[in-house]
Amino acid sequence: MCIRTVSPEDEGRLREGIARMSPRSRYLRFFSGGASPPDWVIERLLDVDGVLHLAWGAIDLSDPAQPAMGVVHAMRPDAGDPVAEFSVGVVDEYHGLGLGRLLTATLLLDARGRLEALSAHVLAENDAARGFIRRLGAQHVGQDGPQAEYRLEIGPALERLRMECEPPGVADVFAYFDALAAG
Repeated sequence: MCIRTVSPEDEGRLREGIARMSPRSRYLRFFSGGASPPDWVIERLLDVDGVLHLAWGAIDLSDPAQPAMGVVHAMRPDAGDPVAEFSVGVVDEYHGLGLGRLLTATLLLDARGRLEALSAHVLAENDAARGFIRRLGAQHVGQDGPQAEYRLEIGPALERLRMECEPPGVADVFAYFDALAAG
């Protein structure tokens, strides 16, 4: 597996990964049951600049096609905004392996020092996503119909992730970003 930043060249991987998600997973991630999000959504997910939009993806190196396994995003409207909208999506065949946690650790470490918190909108029926974000320390801050809103403070979330042993790659992600910070 390789975790790296997302780029416009990943359009095919992104589209294929979304297509490989079950209809239920697509509904829970995009709040729509369509087979594929509209082109403008794909374009937005690929418009990563490292300031307003941070995005990291995992690809499966064991497959010659190197398909997408999952992706995580933090998007904010203005560079001065300390809070970004958080989303994560993992292709069904990789559910339950800790990939969402690994990608989230990568995103949080990348955002540390630039963002204070992430905001997440989760369908109330998405028990797995609500449990995941609450285990990271997110606070429920609002409800809009079927959508629950959570706020995840980056510092405390990183402290929780650093103390965990699963998945094993989380420690490697911390070591990588710690080495970068040490210069």
